[in-house]
Amino acid sequence: MKKILILISVCFLFTLQTYAQTNTVTSTSSTVSGTTSVDRTPSTASAPSIMNSNQDVCSFAASAAIQSQILGIAGGTSIRDMNCERLKLSKALYYMGMKVAAVSMLCQDQRVFRAMEMAGTPCPYMGKIGVDAAKEWLENPEKRPDYEKWLKENVKDEEYITDESALGIFSVLLMLLFI
Repeated sequence: MKKILILISVCFLFTLQTYAQTNTVTSTSSTVSGTTSVDRTPSTASAPSIMNSNQDVCSFAASAAIQSQILGIAGGTSIRDMNCERLKLSKALYYMGMKVAAVSMLCQDQRVFRAMEMAGTPCPYMGKIGVDAAKEWLENPEKRPDYEKWLKENVKDEEYITDESALGIFSVLLMLLFI
């Protein structure tokens, strides 16, 4: 019992000694030269998340962010997928019994237009189908969705007088007039 009392007294004395210490700081003045670097993590710009309400939407999200130590910029947008919209509209028209309108909707894509033409079933033209539509497409090629490609394939190397060449000819004639 005596040993336990001595042990408790010693422990008590050590704890009193720690409480008895003071927090005095002694400093000495000295000159130190050098550079000090502060390690500071910059703030981050978070790119916004753009949510679609469901998966049956013909758009997708794009967002980006950039951050420097001073300024951060973030932005986002949604981009429409026109081909997806065309497919959905065509499907809706087909389910409503509007089969010619559904095909016409798909024919606005030049790939579908050319495929239909190659299959021998031309795309509808202003309510006309079959041979009548094919005749109308031949008479009005500028309304084709693939007009530029069709023009390159079907127009031979003929010389056309364009506005630029007419201006050049007029300029030469005007110069000859003044000479």
